[in-house]
Amino acid sequence: MSGKSKISPGYKKTEIGIIPEDWEVKRLGDIGTITTGGTPPTSDKKYWNGKFLWATPTDIGERKVIKSTERKITDKGIKLVGLIPRNSLLVTCIASIGKNAILEQDGACNQQINAITSFKNYDVDFLYYVIEHYNNRLLEKAGQTATPIINKNEFSLLSFAFPSTLSEQRIIARVLSDIDRLIESLDKLIEKKKLIKKGTMQQLLTGKKRLPGFKGEWVRKRLGEVGIIKTGGTPPTSLKKLWRGDVIWVTPTDIDEHKEIRKTERTISEEGLKTVGELPPNTLLVTCIASIGKNAILKKRGACNQQINAILPSHDYDIDFLYYLVEFNAKKLLEKAGTTATPIISKNEFTQLLFAFPPTLEEQHAIAQILSDMDAEIEALEQKKKKYEKIKKGAMELLLTGKIRLKDHIKEVLA
Repeated sequence: MSGKSKISPGYKKTEIGIIPEDWEVKRLGDIGTITTGGTPPTSDKKYWNGKFLWATPTDIGERKVIKSTERKITDKGIKLVGLIPRNSLLVTCIASIGKNAILEQDGACNQQINAITSFKNYDVDFLYYVIEHYNNRLLEKAGQTATPIINKNEFSLLSFAFPSTLSEQRIIARVLSDIDRLIESLDKLIEKKKLIKKGTMQQLLTGKKRLPGFKGEWVRKRLGEVGIIKTGGTPPTSLKKLWRGDVIWVTPTDIDEHKEIRKTERTISEEGLKTVGELPPNTLLVTCIASIGKNAILKKRGACNQQINAILPSHDYDIDFLYYLVEFNAKKLLEKAGTTATPIISKNEFTQLLFAFPPTLEEQHAIAQILSDMDAEIEALEQKKKKYEKIKKGAMELLLTGKIRLKDHIKEVLA
């Protein structure tokens, strides 16, 4: 069998891979004019707080279009660093390599960004998706130096495949833009649901609003009165027999936005568990060193490291309510930790923290159920977003390589 890969009819082999016969390999310098940005003197007020957008890498996020920037410059600032016309593509080429976005209006950018302007028969939206999809090529070109960089010349020489007609570029970009709009709408909905949850927590976790059927004064309790407080530990790392077992071992990196922990990055053995102390299921874990106030519920027997305090609540306290109470009062923990180089809350300080609780376990549970339902709704939306992100990634691989052609549908879609 030949070692050569078979090329399907209608396709050709190029220096960047197999592409349709009627596509072209073009360098970025052939697509348009490459311009590197600049920064006006920051001490001279005549250049700043004007009407023109001035983009830096921090202004380039997940959104395709830059509609506003953190800082703006004046007419004099524009004359100094050069005007970049609207609908130019901005690409970061120093440090955070390969982030890109389309400038919505006339403006400028700093020296960490290369702008592609004055397009010649090329669609800016299509180019945006090409750079996004082939971000690894830019990273490889930048190398592994302390501060990765692609100079203007190297950037200009980067080659990519393009449909030879504007119409095909536009239909591909339109399909990917439609998926982006779905993802963006989900983003907005997720943020809206999070704000609703935050408002609900403000009402229910302070007793400002009571659920039907509940009454009586809330009571203030120290965490040490709620249950047993334990600080975790780390088995000796040099003893292999204490590691890679079946017992989950939680560190702050295992605690994210999810409420429950069922698996961890590292595990320990039963012998390892004996050295740090076992924690039962339904223990609340709270970070108390460095990344203060993150918390999660341990759903399996396990252990945690010394950056975490564990609360084993008594039968009078609902674990889910306690989780939301700590989440809502994370600021209180941060204030207690102070502003030292490495913020820390000692076990004693942690034990003495005061929180208000409903007088009955039933009310705690009812409040926690409402917030849990909200979390479940947010989680479902986030999973849906991940699904569309996966669909987009697959579509980019098929459409930006020409593996699937849309040219037969161009007329009806663009009509």
